[in-house]
Amino acid sequence: MMLITVSENTLILDTGNQVIFLHQQWEDYERLLSLRQDKTYPKLYFNAKTQEIRLMSPLPSHGNRVDTLSDLVKIILRRKGKDWQCFDPITLKIPNQAGLEPDTCFYIENRQAILGKDKIDLTVDPPPDLAIEVDFTSITDIGAYQLLKIPELWVYRRESLKVYLFQRLSNNDYAAEYLKASFDETMKDGNMDVFLLALKNVINRKLL
Repeated sequence: MMLITVSENTLILDTGNQVIFLHQQWEDYERLLSLRQDKTYPKLYFNAKTQEIRLMSPLPSHGNRVDTLSDLVKIILRRKGKDWQCFDPITLKIPNQAGLEPDTCFYIENRQAILGKDKIDLTVDPPPDLAIEVDFTSITDIGAYQLLKIPELWVYRRESLKVYLFQRLSNNDYAAEYLKASFDETMKDGNMDVFLLALKNVINRKLL
């Protein structure tokens, strides 16, 4: 049984659940953010094109996969001699367009632009170079990431990883392509070297 509570000063969603509100506006999204106050959950997503607000409260095991993927990115960056700034949790939004809260995100090429900042304002700051989502209790809204013009997105779902590389077209739209790497044995065994090998073709094409 799912329990969600939305009142004048409360926003609560039981862990392991997702709720989608239809026909919503930016003001509705901001109101829910305000109701949540300084809590991390439920995570809130808004997409102006679909007019949906998504609420998600992850299971406790959710963080284990996020940590593994985050550690993997750090290994890749260290091997390539790059610095980074990681944010988790974080709310990324552009008014009247989209708002989202990735499981974690990395500033790499754009790191210098946000050094020393506690909050990111995408109306003046660049977006993160990489965002990561783990889909256990929800499905990531890829369109919202396109609206915020985040160059790269990793989505882990059902023991596989999809890497979305968003590229600017001449008409300023964003098109997505993904490359898939199997997690079947890699993640279960914790064998990062095998996974690094599986991602070799991806890494050669990435921003990292």
